[in-house]
Amino acid sequence: MLDFSRFSVLTFDCYGTMIDWETGIFSALRPILAAHNKQITDSVLLEMYSELELAAEQQQDFLNYSQVLASVVRGFGGRLGFRPTEQEVHSLAQSIQNWQPFPDTAAALRRLQTRYQLAVISNIDDDLFASTAPKLGVTFSHVITAQQARCYKPCSRIFHLAQKRIGVGLGQWLHVGQSIYHDVIPAKSLGIATVWVNRPSPRAGAGATKAASGTPGLEVASLAELSAASEN
Repeated sequence: MLDFSRFSVLTFDCYGTMIDWETGIFSALRPILAAHNKQITDSVLLEMYSELELAAEQQQDFLNYSQVLASVVRGFGGRLGFRPTEQEVHSLAQSIQNWQPFPDTAAALRRLQTRYQLAVISNIDDDLFASTAPKLGVTFSHVITAQQARCYKPCSRIFHLAQKRIGVGLGQWLHVGQSIYHDVIPAKSLGIATVWVNRPSPRAGAGATKAASGTPGLEVASLAELSAASEN
């Protein structure tokens, strides 16, 4: 078990950890697939999303996340044999403003904020996160985005930028995320303690991210469970 008494700051992945991004992804992509008479299972859709997103994020020239998501929609068309309209190409990024927090998110963050400094490290654009921030129920001390770092997790540069901004020693820092690949592995490699928020998903253990193996300091199923664990 983690010794929560040693931490002064908790950093959080946002989409998939605090925000129900799988529901958001389905809400945007399912109508596109239906319009082109394409049917795939939820698990296959999430796996395909993870592959297309990662390919776009790893391009030599950095793409903002809205551009990544446009590439994802085009990629679904390429793999499934249809050509999305320009409106469809941009609809996934536009849908983020409607993505909602998990039911436990806001209350858990408020409880945690009474004892820790809270910050966000997210593979997102600044303007897209700005549409999400009011739904999370707290004001974060720092928000570090891929747009600011010009790289996407698991790139270590975004974590180094967070450390510079937050100004905390690695031993006092706990990073919380839904993705083993994007969050647990890179944070742990830098000496940062980690919590894996393994939320239920049609694609168990990975959701809409690349499947990977790693050993977090703690595994929980929700932020409510994390908050309770931190108080024991």
